[in-house]
Amino acid sequence: MVMKVLVIGSGGREHAIIWKLLQNKTIEEIYCAPGNGGISELATCLDIQATDVTTLVMFAKSNQIDLTIVGMDDPLMLGVVDAFEAKGLRIFGPTKNAAMLEGSKVFAKDLMKKHGIPTAGYSVFEDAELAEKYLEACQYPLVLKADGLALGKGVLICQTKDEALKGVQDIMVDKKFGAAGDQLVVEEFIEGPEVSVLSFCDGNHILPMISAQDHKRAFDNDEGLNTGGMGTFSPSKFYTDDVHDFCVKNIYQKTLDAMKEEGRPFTGIIFFGLMLTKDGPKVLEYNARFGDPEAQVVLPRLKTDLVEIIEAAIDGRLDQVTLEWDERATVCVVLASGGYPVSYKKGYEITGLEKQRSKDNIIVFHAGTKIEKEKIVTNGGRVLGLTAFGKDIEEARKVAYTAVAEVDFVDKQYRTDIGIKK
Repeated sequence: MVMKVLVIGSGGREHAIIWKLLQNKTIEEIYCAPGNGGISELATCLDIQATDVTTLVMFAKSNQIDLTIVGMDDPLMLGVVDAFEAKGLRIFGPTKNAAMLEGSKVFAKDLMKKHGIPTAGYSVFEDAELAEKYLEACQYPLVLKADGLALGKGVLICQTKDEALKGVQDIMVDKKFGAAGDQLVVEEFIEGPEVSVLSFCDGNHILPMISAQDHKRAFDNDEGLNTGGMGTFSPSKFYTDDVHDFCVKNIYQKTLDAMKEEGRPFTGIIFFGLMLTKDGPKVLEYNARFGDPEAQVVLPRLKTDLVEIIEAAIDGRLDQVTLEWDERATVCVVLASGGYPVSYKKGYEITGLEKQRSKDNIIVFHAGTKIEKEKIVTNGGRVLGLTAFGKDIEEARKVAYTAVAEVDFVDKQYRTDIGIKK
């Protein structure tokens, strides 16, 4: 049987998903809405925004799309899965009420508290003045989180009371993250290595993938503002077999069971953002889709066919699937536009991409790019993800940074310490 597949999104994550899908020979055609400059070389990009649920459904129906995969968080919270399923269309991702796991940090924290899933202590506020009053007696540092979706940027680590008070102003009063700041989570500051684990879910069964670690801050040594992610690597040296066994029992399966118990069965990807504290692993956050750029280091290591896994998840038979992995390590360095994540310019030509095509140990995943007059130009904050293979992290780092030196555009911004974690 030949398949037509639609992928919803426009970033490096969606490029990685499509790159992996193309290893399945039964796929006849892949569409991406809206896609980007790099994706257009692999798939047919559509002039449909990822949040235009009505048009996406119409396209899938009229073009007899066999399978749709949702990459981004926004369409999930808009109910794209519900809309597709209502028309009898096959789609991979959580329904709107299950996507609340990512869509509301208050919901996620309350779920963990109720079901005994280890996480940091917290309080929730809907009123800025009450939040400010509470901060007067708090221990510092602490963490402020906007409740809703904020492009991965709605989390502030506050070292002092003054920083925290400014954070409340930014999130709840000035609405820096829009409606995401209608509620605020004030969270205990916890310490330890951060680890990301993506997992396939079918409502009952969960299949964790290999571990990754990301670098959120804009600049070297974890300085600067939080971003959507400046790079990542896999595997994490901190994620041992013992840690994995603990997480499977006390976090992963518990979360899936809790969602089912709450009447929100979860089919799709759960991204577990973990912190390995001295008191054991704790959940920092959940995402309801592949991470970006975590997908760019995890999917290249996946040897099992992605379509086979997704089909099994939709059908509720993930317990019949075994995941196989490439033993090599991967490192992804993000090239961003100068000034990201605040303000930046677009439209600069990208050079050096052709040189990477002949290499078998590097993959270039496009994020903020487009084709203009037959040239690839910058079109976003995070522009490219250069993913390299190596026998270990150090070798993969060398390969990645060789590519970083060869790929260029005006005001290129990147971190030089991706893959180095104390």
